[in-house]
Amino acid sequence: MHNPAEVLMKGDGLLIVDVQNDFCPGGALPIGEGDVVVPILNDWIDAAEKKGVPVYASRDFHPVRHISFKDQGGKWPAHCIEDSEGAAFHSALRLPDNVTIITKGVRFDQDQNSVFDQTGFSEQLRRDGVKRIWVGGLALDVCVLLSVLDARKAGFEVNVIMQATRPVTPEGGRESVAQMKEAGAAIIED
Repeated sequence: MHNPAEVLMKGDGLLIVDVQNDFCPGGALPIGEGDVVVPILNDWIDAAEKKGVPVYASRDFHPVRHISFKDQGGKWPAHCIEDSEGAAFHSALRLPDNVTIITKGVRFDQDQNSVFDQTGFSEQLRRDGVKRIWVGGLALDVCVLLSVLDARKAGFEVNVIMQATRPVTPEGGRESVAQMKEAGAAIIED
C-alpha cells in the first residue's frame, strides 16, 4: 500500500467522503464492508496531520422528507437524517480538530451526491492552496465517483485510494473506476 507519509505533500488535501454510521454495517443504507475503510483512512489522517495537509470530510445531512428517500419518490431508504445517530461520522474515524466538514444533501428539491455540488468546496480548496486531492470514503460508485468527476472538472489532480473506499455493488464499483480513469483520476490500487 502507498505509504501516506511518503506521498502526501504541500499542495495536497485529503478528502474523506461520507464515512457515516448509516453507510456502515448496521446502518440504514449499509455499504458492504463500509467500516473496513476506517482504519485505512485513520492512517491517512495521521499522516496528513504530521505533514500539515488539510483534511476535509463530507457528510450527507438530509432533511426528514428528503427527495432522495423512497417515501418521497427517490431511490434510497431514509438515511443520514440531520442530527441523527445515522448521520454521525463513524465513531472510530479519527477526524482531527481542524477538519473542514462539508455538509451536503440538505436541499429539499434535489440530491447533492458530489461534495462539490453547490457547496463552494472548490473555492475552499483553492483558498487552502490545494491542487491535488487524495480521496477515500463511501460509496465508491455514488458519492465518491461524483465527487471525483467534479474535482477533475474543477481542475484538481485526483488520486483515489482504492483500499479506503467500497462500492454499493461490485459492478458499480468497476464501472466507476473506468469513469474516473477516463476523467483523468489516478486509481491507487495498493
